[in-house]
Amino acid sequence: MEFVKLTKKRHACVRLVKDGQTLVVDPGVFSEDDSAAAADVILVTHEHPDHFDPAKLRAALEANPAAELWTLASVADQLSAAFPGRVHTVGHGDTFTAAGFDVQVHGELHAVIHPDIPRITNVGYLVDGAVFHPGDALTVPGHPVDTLLLPVMAPWNKLSEIVDYVREVKPRRTVDVHDALLADLARPMYDMQLGNLSGADHLRLASGEDTGA
Repeated sequence: MEFVKLTKKRHACVRLVKDGQTLVVDPGVFSEDDSAAAADVILVTHEHPDHFDPAKLRAALEANPAAELWTLASVADQLSAAFPGRVHTVGHGDTFTAAGFDVQVHGELHAVIHPDIPRITNVGYLVDGAVFHPGDALTVPGHPVDTLLLPVMAPWNKLSEIVDYVREVKPRRTVDVHDALLADLARPMYDMQLGNLSGADHLRLASGEDTGA
């Protein structure tokens, strides 16, 4: 297996490259226009627009006739008719292999934003048993995780909760995602607290910056 490269895109989107194949998670409206470009596999955690941009997905699927999308029903229903056989519906407990990536699906519901707001479905993806993207939830996958893609700032979380989440998952390291709402002035505080309290190495990547996965 070739070296796996993880590239951070804006907000919740990341790209993984292995053996010449590219997997993209959550190219939403906050992500760059080309965040899903040249993808062989696209994973979407839920229907909120900061994770799911139909235009980006259609462009990627049209550009690469071999590309496929794996997601939950609320997203799949919006795209499956246009791309028959290439849009797959998944849920908690499913496993599949796509373009050489082994993927496990974990989780069922979006985190609570407010009791008055109905909860929607949300799934997380554990890729190659190593990299876990939980979407908009603090889902514990129940499997060892090397790299946890950590949603650091959202209307549904606070710093103490994400620290405790890292402690429960016990990854080797965390990489910030879901960070478009976090002001640059607050970044050093989050870096310090996550580095000191979470028990894992903490890595913050700028958009377009990459690291080994």
